[in-house]
Amino acid sequence: MSTDQATTAAALAAYHHRWIPGSADTVLLLHGTGGNENDLIPLAAELVPGAAVLSPRGNVLEGPMPRFFRRLAEGVFDLDDLALRTRQLAAFVRAASDSYGFELSRLTAVGFSNGANIAASVLLDEPGVLPRAVLFRAMLPREVEAPRAAGARVYLGAGRRDPIVPVDSVERLAALLRAGGADVTLDWREAGHGLTPEDVKQAKRWLAASSLAAG
Repeated sequence: MSTDQATTAAALAAYHHRWIPGSADTVLLLHGTGGNENDLIPLAAELVPGAAVLSPRGNVLEGPMPRFFRRLAEGVFDLDDLALRTRQLAAFVRAASDSYGFELSRLTAVGFSNGANIAASVLLDEPGVLPRAVLFRAMLPREVEAPRAAGARVYLGAGRRDPIVPVDSVERLAALLRAGGADVTLDWREAGHGLTPEDVKQAKRWLAASSLAAG
């Protein structure tokens, strides 16, 4: 095994994950706290029918609950661990692209809560890894002085009655992504932290209007 092959294998092994082959489009699924690699698979089938699916399980445990990075309290993140896990997830996605043969340019991330937050962190600091993302109930994971999100298209599905995610944190995330060059749609609705049928409907509509094949 060459050094490059060993590096790819190590990056891929960082997450227990599922790979479901499909069309030229691929969906990266990032679950919320306490979820697993199976939780969002039905959502992927609804949002991007027929797409291949890459679904990792968070590799940080909070008690018995998988997460994608550590937190110190509700809404208070371990920033050192977040930075580490951001790089780790980006490396995993690149390794999966090499191993499973999908194009990063045809990748859509779909994240909920903690999964949406790690995706936001990747968008801000790892350019080119996530060209399109649907983030449900995301908040600003960390401040970034020079965000690098040029070319990314991002849908933020936010709830005005969300008891976990402050409104100003969502708005700051949208502003920071835009400052980094992303095309951001911030879609508010009268909802709490959980997903609603309207969330799925509007995200599906946005995806149809922002086809990766269009560039």
